[in-house]
Amino acid sequence: MSRIGKKPIIIPPKVTVTIDGQAVSVKGPKGELTLNVHPEITVKQQDGSVVIERPSDQPRHRALHGLTRALVANMVTGVSQGFRKTLVIEGVGYSSDMRGRDLVMKLGYSHEIVVNPPPGITFSIEDRGRIINIDGIDKQVVGQVAANIRELRPPEPYKGKGVRYSDETIRRKVGKAGKTK
Repeated sequence: MSRIGKKPIIIPPKVTVTIDGQAVSVKGPKGELTLNVHPEITVKQQDGSVVIERPSDQPRHRALHGLTRALVANMVTGVSQGFRKTLVIEGVGYSSDMRGRDLVMKLGYSHEIVVNPPPGITFSIEDRGRIINIDGIDKQVVGQVAANIRELRPPEPYKGKGVRYSDETIRRKVGKAGKTK
């Protein structure tokens, strides 16, 4: 049995959930998100919470049950609190800056890299351009934008230079050993 799928999703104040057939809309102070649920999964609203139900105990239905519950719970969290990913830039000469809404980064290439935020995503810079915060209401989009930025210059294992997540630890390698006699 899916333990995640069984848990009801408590709706916080100032958040409204609208269920129209297989479309679930969540509206809150930060924005609005919509999800089309799989036709075999049922979404109900009862007693100030959202309950997800499945038709049988087949592995496919159990997987969809937990997935749907997690997606709806992330929508509720996103419109009420929002999501944030933090990236850290390490390396001599590596930095970032804001130009309007765009993020401009210098990552050791011969040119600057300009990242345009998709709709609903905002960038902010801390610590003189060493820390980048990515904020938004859709968890999947926030994570994907962070992964795309990290991919521009992934951290290397010898000096740790590059762009990494704030909670990521880089396994360091020992450099080349000198000649021994």
